[in-house]
Amino acid sequence: MFDLDLIKKVYSEFKGKVLAAKKILNRPMTYAEKILYTHLWNDPASFYTGGKDFVEFAPDRVAMQDATAQMALLQFMSAGIPRVAVPSTVHCDHLIQAEVGSVKDLLKAEDENKEVYDFLESVSNKYGIGFWRPGAGIIHQVVLENYAFPGGMMIGTDSHTPNAGGLGMIAIGVGGADAVDVMAGMPWELKFPKLIGVKLTGKLSGWTSPKDVILKVAGILTVKGGTGAIVEYFGEGADTISCTGKGTICNMGAEIGATTSLFPYDRKMYDYLAATEREEIGKLANDIAEYLRPDEGSEQYYDQVIEINLSELEPHINGPFTPDLAWPISVFKQAVKDKEYPEELKVALIGSCTNSSYEDMERSASVAKQALEMGLKVKSEFTITPGSEQIRATIERDGQLEIFEKVGGLVLANACGPCIGQWKRHDVKEGEKNSIITSYNRNFSKRNDGNPATNAFVASPEIVTALAFAGKLTFNPLTDTLTNSEGKEVKLAEPKGEELPKNGYLKGVNGYVAPAEDGSRITVEINPESKRLQRLFPFVHPNYAVDFSSMRLLLKAKGKCTTDHISMAGPWLRFRGHIDNISNNMFIGALNWFNDKTNYVKNLVTGVYDEVPNVARYYKANGIPWVVIGEENYGEGSSREHAAMEPRHLGGKAIIVKSFARIHETNLKKQGMLPLTFEDPADYDKVREDDMIDLDVKEIAPGSQVKMTLKHADGTTDEIMLNHTMNQQQIDWFKVGSALNLMAKKAVNS
Repeated sequence: MFDLDLIKKVYSEFKGKVLAAKKILNRPMTYAEKILYTHLWNDPASFYTGGKDFVEFAPDRVAMQDATAQMALLQFMSAGIPRVAVPSTVHCDHLIQAEVGSVKDLLKAEDENKEVYDFLESVSNKYGIGFWRPGAGIIHQVVLENYAFPGGMMIGTDSHTPNAGGLGMIAIGVGGADAVDVMAGMPWELKFPKLIGVKLTGKLSGWTSPKDVILKVAGILTVKGGTGAIVEYFGEGADTISCTGKGTICNMGAEIGATTSLFPYDRKMYDYLAATEREEIGKLANDIAEYLRPDEGSEQYYDQVIEINLSELEPHINGPFTPDLAWPISVFKQAVKDKEYPEELKVALIGSCTNSSYEDMERSASVAKQALEMGLKVKSEFTITPGSEQIRATIERDGQLEIFEKVGGLVLANACGPCIGQWKRHDVKEGEKNSIITSYNRNFSKRNDGNPATNAFVASPEIVTALAFAGKLTFNPLTDTLTNSEGKEVKLAEPKGEELPKNGYLKGVNGYVAPAEDGSRITVEINPESKRLQRLFPFVHPNYAVDFSSMRLLLKAKGKCTTDHISMAGPWLRFRGHIDNISNNMFIGALNWFNDKTNYVKNLVTGVYDEVPNVARYYKANGIPWVVIGEENYGEGSSREHAAMEPRHLGGKAIIVKSFARIHETNLKKQGMLPLTFEDPADYDKVREDDMIDLDVKEIAPGSQVKMTLKHADGTTDEIMLNHTMNQQQIDWFKVGSALNLMAKKAVNS
C-alpha cells in the first residue's frame, strides 16, 4: 500500500481545516470547496472567489505519463533540486504503438523506446520517483488502483488526470512546469475554480451506463462549458454508480474543459478501496465521512446546476470530430443518414483509461457471450485495451478475455495506443473516409489514427461491442435485430456484469520499480547526438526594445485549434524529450485562415509559401519576432506543454486569441509566452496576412490591457486592445524568460 502515512496525516488534519474554512465562509460547503480549502499552501485568510482569485495549493502527489514526463523531468533536472518533495510517479503508457497485439507491440515498444525508458527510469531512480514499467498500465487506471484516495489532491501531466475523481479526489491535469513546482516543494498556483453541480437522480439500468452521463453532460456544456470550473456530482443518483463508473465520468470531464470533476465519498468507494487491498484507507475515510461529502444546503452555492435523471437517460453516441456532439441513440440512426456519415463501421475499440474497469469488461463480455451463443461474429475489427496489468490479469482469469478472442477480438497492450494516435491501421488508406467507434474520451480529427477522414464516435463499451457485431453505425441494440449464421433474426439482451471481481483482483506481472533511497550518486546521461532526448537550455528574457515591435504574423488559425493541432501526437510522441526535433510538428495541423490549408503559410519576407515550422525557423534565424492569432478555446484538449514550448523555442512572442483553454494558457505563461485575448472578439477579423504587429508590453501589470497596433500593407493601421490574466508572479516569469528560469534563480540564491 502506497502513501499510508501521508493519507493518515491528511485525514488527521482534514476535519479541523474544514471547520476553520467554515468559520470564514460562514455557510455550508460543497465537497470540492472542502478539498480546496484543506489543501491551501497557507491557512485561509479570506473567502476566495471562483474564476477571479489566484490561490496557492499544496497537492499531495504528482503523476506523469512517459510522453510528458520527459519534458517535465528535463525541466526538473534544470532546476537544481536534489529530490522530489512530494510522492511522484512516472508511468510508461503513451509510447506503445498498437498494431498487431499486446505481446508483439510491447516488445517492439521496449526496443524502439529503450533510450527514453532508460532515461525515465534513471531520472526516477535519482530523484526519488516511483517508476511504472511499460505494460504496467495506463497512468490514470494505475493511479485509481494504487494512489487515489477520498479527500486528497493531486496533479498529473495529462489532461485526463481527473479520473481519480471517481475516488473522491481532486485530480487536475497540468503542464510539466506545474509538476516541477510541486515536485520542487513549491506552492502550486491555480485560479480558484468556479463550481458546477450536476445533480443525479434515479438509477442507471439496461443499456445505459456511466459513460452516458458524461456524454450527456458534454452535450449540455460543450467543450468549453466547464472551463475554469470543477464539476461536482451529487444527489442520490451519484451513490448508485460504481466507483470505476464515477472514474469514467470524471475522466472524460476533461472534454468539457473542466479543471477537474469529482464525486463525494460513499460506500461504492469504500468497496473499491477494499477490493484493491486498501481497506485501511477506506476505514480512515469512514471516520471522517461526513466531511468527505457536500454539506446539506450547499447546493445553492454552485455557480451552475444541471439535473440528470439516470432512470430516464438514454445511451448516447458522441461525434464525429468533437466529443460534445451528443446524439441519443434513438436519433443517431437518422443523424448518420442526414449527415452522411459513413454507415459502415470499420473498427470498434473498447477499453482505455476511461473505460477498462472490471465492470466495463464484464458488461461488454456479456454482450459478446450472448452474441457468440446466438451464432454471431463481429463484422467490424474489434479491439480490446485493458487499462492496467491488474485488469488484464483479472479478466484473463475470469474468462472475459477468452470471450472477446472467440468472437474475433484483438487484445492490445495495457497502454494508450489507439486513443492517442499510437495506432497503426492497415484497413484504410490515408484520406479514405471511414467510421470508427470507441469507448475512449477524445475524438478530434486525426486523433486516433492520423487520418483526417476518419469519423470517430464515442460511446459506452457495451454499445461499442454491440455495434461491432452489426458492422454499421445505424444499428440500435435497444430496438434492432441481427441476422445470425443460420439466417435467423436475433436480438441482444441488456448487458449485465459485476462491479467488482468476486474473487478479487489479480496483480499480474509487477511493473513497479521503487527509487533508490539515496540517488545523489546516480548520474543521468544524455547522448548529445540523440534524436530523442535533448538537454534544456533556459529561454532568454524579453528585450522590450526589439521583441514586440514589427512582429510578423506566423499563422492566423481558423476554427478549432487544439493542442493536437498545435503539436500532434502519434508518431511525434517519440520526440517529446527533444525540443528542437519535436518543434518540426508545430502548427502543422492548424488551418490557415487565409487559404484554408494546413501547414502552408506565407513567409512574409521572401513571399514564398512554406511549412509552418520552416517559416518560423526562418524568422528566428533572421531575428524576426512573430505572433499567432486564434479563435475560441484555443489550446483545447491535452495538457501537453510542447504546444507552448515549441512556439517559444522557435521565436514566438505572443499568442493572441478570442479565448483560451485553461491548461494551455497556464503552459504559455510558464514558458514565458504572452497569452493575450481580444477585448472585442470581432477584432480577430481585422488581422491581415501581411500585417506588421506591435505590442505595447513595457508597462504590463496585473489587470492592465495591452495595446496591439496592426500596420497594414496599404499604410492604414488598426489599434486593438487586448486582455491578459497574468498576476504579478506570472508577469515575473515573463520578465525573466520563463517560470523555470525564476525557479533556477531562486535555487541558486538559496
